[in-house]
Amino acid sequence: MSIQLFNQTRSLSNEEIEVFRNNIGKALDLLLSRDYVDQRLQSDAEVSVDVRLVGTDTIRKLNSEYRGKNAVTDVLSFPILDMMDGKLQADLMPYDFSYDGGKKCLPIGDVVICVERARKQSEEYGHSLEREMCFLAVHSFLHLLGFDHENGRDETSMFEKQEQILKDIGLPRCDSDIHIPDSDRITNEEPDAHPVGEMLKHCGYCALVGRPNVGKSTLLNTISGMKLAIVSHKPQTTRNNIQAIYNRDDAQVIFVDTPGIHKPQSKLSEFMVDSSFRAAKGADVVVLMIDGRFSKPASVELRAAEMAKKLKKPIILAVNKADAVSKESLLPLIANYSGIADFEAIVPISALKDDGVTELMDVIISHLPAQPRYFPIEEVTDQSEREIAAELIREQILHYTNEEIPHGTAVEIDAFEEDLKEDAVDSYDRSLIRIHASIICEKDSHKSILLGKNGQMIKRIGTAARENIEKMTDCKVFLDLHVKVRKDWKNRQVFLDEFGYKKKDD
Repeated sequence: MSIQLFNQTRSLSNEEIEVFRNNIGKALDLLLSRDYVDQRLQSDAEVSVDVRLVGTDTIRKLNSEYRGKNAVTDVLSFPILDMMDGKLQADLMPYDFSYDGGKKCLPIGDVVICVERARKQSEEYGHSLEREMCFLAVHSFLHLLGFDHENGRDETSMFEKQEQILKDIGLPRCDSDIHIPDSDRITNEEPDAHPVGEMLKHCGYCALVGRPNVGKSTLLNTISGMKLAIVSHKPQTTRNNIQAIYNRDDAQVIFVDTPGIHKPQSKLSEFMVDSSFRAAKGADVVVLMIDGRFSKPASVELRAAEMAKKLKKPIILAVNKADAVSKESLLPLIANYSGIADFEAIVPISALKDDGVTELMDVIISHLPAQPRYFPIEEVTDQSEREIAAELIREQILHYTNEEIPHGTAVEIDAFEEDLKEDAVDSYDRSLIRIHASIICEKDSHKSILLGKNGQMIKRIGTAARENIEKMTDCKVFLDLHVKVRKDWKNRQVFLDEFGYKKKDD
């Protein structure tokens, strides 16, 4: 028996990882020795299972890709062999085996566990994270062996087996922790088709507008489950309209995260404000996002509400950071804002904590027309990896530098090269991505700051950006950064066009 454990999250200590590795190793050994498991698995090969520990973004991405569901579940199982109730449905063939350094192995599948979800469930059921993680692993091992608790199969028998295994390794069940994992067994069957052009009850564009730094990008990232838009405490972070695509069986919402509405002070600022108005003009519904800590609308909110009224668009008020204020203080806020527009609904949310976002989604979807699906269901954004990589680099510039420097910079991807694995089956099966990028700044003094003493600042920016790009691409990344000076580029149209900030004609 061999378990390959891949820890892709930092939320567990090395000690917790080793305890988990030992427990699931014992559990798999016990399972394979049971008389209800086909003894042909105990051949001259070592049974192997890959177990990955991931965060919510990765599990959501896998659910979207393999199940067509935009959801965060606790665990996913990917069986390789054709088995039912522990018995092989066909003889093992030579291609079922693999060799690792001369050792013959029999892979039976992969298991993916969301540590954050497991931690939350352990708290809900009042037992240890160790117990919850092992529960999910054993449950998945049984799926790999062909046991199921759906499709009319005997779920009682399956749960009895997994609880006996847990008891045998010293993690018995408490009376309060009876629950069923919220995952499905992933088979080799294709997910249900949801083609582009499929008629949907609700489908359309939703523009997120509001003042800079109100939380629009955070909401977009929460909705998509991926880091699509960069987030910073500094205003005017977003420069382009970034789209996130939300899918469910009866609806598709294309969210447009617009730059914050503000008073333009350069041609770049004019481009940003123009982008916000264009997004609202092309949208089916507009969400005006405000900060719940400020009870009265300012000129920015008044302009946004007036814009929506002129365009005759349904407008919804999303009161962000509502968790930071009392419910009593929301009442005068609602009264103050009710007079500036005829809002279809006013929804308090916390974009950061994903509180109230489901309610906001339901309201938005209800105001979208019936029309054909725009994008394939597996897509979560119209942004390319190249474009997102540039934004992730710029995010670290915002994080590590101060005052005028962040907003006097742009990032240009000079080269984006991919090395595929030797046994790659598609273009996403990559071993390495090489990215060469230029950071554009306005002054020689800014270049010196971006480079830092002995190159320490550019190294810090590059390391942090590379780690985030690796999370996005699920692949090793080589990132090479250079700093270039283009004086007053924010007011020179030739540079704005070159860096992607080009106004579109109506």
